[in-house]
Amino acid sequence: MTFMDSITVGGHLNPDTETVVRTFPGDDPFVSLRVGLGKVDVAFMAATGTSDVLRDIATATNKAAALLDELTASSADGAA
Repeated sequence: MTFMDSITVGGHLNPDTETVVRTFPGDDPFVSLRVGLGKVDVAFMAATGTSDVLRDIATATNKAAALLDELTASSADGAA
């Protein structure tokens, strides 16, 4: 099986953006993580042995969320 090794996708998150995790057991088990609203979604398919990559993504998204919180607080302070 051949996989794409590189792709860059840009999109805007909205407050109502959905995330869905599904498990696909079987001979070649994997999980999918889907982010989107149904029109255009980004889906990550993670096979066994790639859980550290998902953890790295989670760490990066938590860092991005913390930075966004700081920007939001700074914007609110500047508007006061």
